[in-house]
Amino acid sequence: MSEASQWPADDITVLLVDDQDLFREGVRIIVDAQDGMHVVGSAGDGVEAVRMVEELSPDVVLMDIRMPEMDGVEATRQIFAAERIARRGGPVRVIVLTTFNLDDRAATAIRYGASGFLLKDTTPRQLRDAIRTVHAGNAVLAPADLAQLLDEQFRTPAEPPPAYVALTEKEREVFGAVARGLSNSEIAATIFASESTVKTHVGALLRKLGLRDRVQIVVFAHEHGLV
Repeated sequence: MSEASQWPADDITVLLVDDQDLFREGVRIIVDAQDGMHVVGSAGDGVEAVRMVEELSPDVVLMDIRMPEMDGVEATRQIFAAERIARRGGPVRVIVLTTFNLDDRAATAIRYGASGFLLKDTTPRQLRDAIRTVHAGNAVLAPADLAQLLDEQFRTPAEPPPAYVALTEKEREVFGAVARGLSNSEIAATIFASESTVKTHVGALLRKLGLRDRVQIVVFAHEHGLV
């Protein structure tokens, strides 16, 4: 089901996707209790989730990994298909929800475009912080955990593409720092530059490599053996 509500433009809109009604309702209560954050719809399977992302354009999707009809991995792949991205007016972030720590299916969803995952027994505060984190374009996994997941996914790294080879020395330095999970302020201190300069470099990296966000830089780095 969906809700046609109007929220302030800077509020974060959330779509809930889980095959358990009770779980969805509990998460709805938690999310709607946060300032500047609202649930705009809910779906019981991946097929419905893909459709509702198109209809509602939520900022963040909380996606269960195991569901009937279509699971969260395939739904994530379809949400981030190139043709759907091209049709959307703005970015959408996906957080995968799972009952297993370091779930290999969650790792596959991250490869497809998810910004990380949360365990279903996470606290309301952790859920709130995770939503805000991915909305800002960051991952919700610690760099070490994300690296462990991706190393399992990319046992035989591919050769870096020409777009990476063409990066400047400074861009590669920033690329490596982002891939290791450093924040803009930490990178700025490392390369002796302002945070605004780091943001400019990160934006150039995303554009030149055809990536969506910082999480995808991390995935790209592991895929090509650059960390």
